[in-house]
Amino acid sequence: MRFLFTVQGEGRGHFTQALSLAAILRKHGHDVVAVLVGKSDSRQIPQFFMNKIGAPVAEFSSPNFTSFYKQKRPNIFISVINNFSRPFIFRKSLLFLKQQIEQYRPDKVINFYEMITGMAYGIYRFDKKLGVEMITVAHQYVLINPNYKTTAEQDVKFYLLRMLSRITSTRASKILALSFRDMPGSKDRKIVTVPPLLRSEVFDIESVPGNYIHGYMLNTGYFEEVLAWHEKHPEVPLCFFWDKKDAGEVTQVDENFVLHKLNDERFLHSMAGCMGYATTSGFESLCEALYYRKPTLMVPVHVEQEFNAYDASLSGVGISAKKFKLNELIRFIPEYAPDENFREWVHQAEIRFIKEICDNYKPTESR
Repeated sequence: MRFLFTVQGEGRGHFTQALSLAAILRKHGHDVVAVLVGKSDSRQIPQFFMNKIGAPVAEFSSPNFTSFYKQKRPNIFISVINNFSRPFIFRKSLLFLKQQIEQYRPDKVINFYEMITGMAYGIYRFDKKLGVEMITVAHQYVLINPNYKTTAEQDVKFYLLRMLSRITSTRASKILALSFRDMPGSKDRKIVTVPPLLRSEVFDIESVPGNYIHGYMLNTGYFEEVLAWHEKHPEVPLCFFWDKKDAGEVTQVDENFVLHKLNDERFLHSMAGCMGYATTSGFESLCEALYYRKPTLMVPVHVEQEFNAYDASLSGVGISAKKFKLNELIRFIPEYAPDENFREWVHQAEIRFIKEICDNYKPTESR
């Protein structure tokens, strides 16, 4: 079968999911004919994705909900107003997406939480040329599963995420909800629970005990916070990664505090050898930490990551905080009790995705 991917270009998680699924599909004899990335002017497509995806990549303008920051945290309301004050730009994106699907004529479109894709399927619903089946993939779809229970307070907090999840999955034939745990889906809402799509490199690296804290800072504004903690606890080795554009490959603060420019392979090796992980709560890295059984301190930057942190805590990944208080992580390490079934769940990803995505699936086709 021929697949076309559309990918939300905010953060790195949707890119790594797309890479993982592309590898699975090709392993089973299918083809990814093109990848369309919805992004804002403030974001670049990661080079690791361009190097590894193995298909033509094109980009288009798409709503951006995480790049407008008030101090360290994005102001979601300013982001919404800014995005939808530019309707002409997004009209061009809708037409572009429609034309690309018509040009490549895939058997199916796989949408990794990209909003313009969902909008296009809603707006052009009566256009026979856009009659290509769409399947959507994201962790956020867990929130629209009626079997996933949240409190009244969380229902208010996560309202926007639920709304975005419905928009991105408009007219989807199937909604694949990435989850830390197996749980019932919803046939009426076309929701199927599936394991996380971890990159293949995760399985090639062995987890070992370490004596340092591994970390990731989404925004460089957190550097001062981590540095202040380090100055009070200089005896604890820190190995952090960041996305600072003008930083060198390695920034050596002192012998016990090193900052690396984000490098996917080096990041995984550092995580596999640490004693604990401090993060701004991206879904993929939380899954990697759970796979390596590393206690985690989660410091969410925006509402999507608040949901990631809440859901991860249900599987014993770690604890949440509003600041990088690494002493809280150190205190938590002896209490760490992760979900013992997680690895087995992750290892089911290949067969479950092939079953849900590919037509005429037969168990004997798995390799």
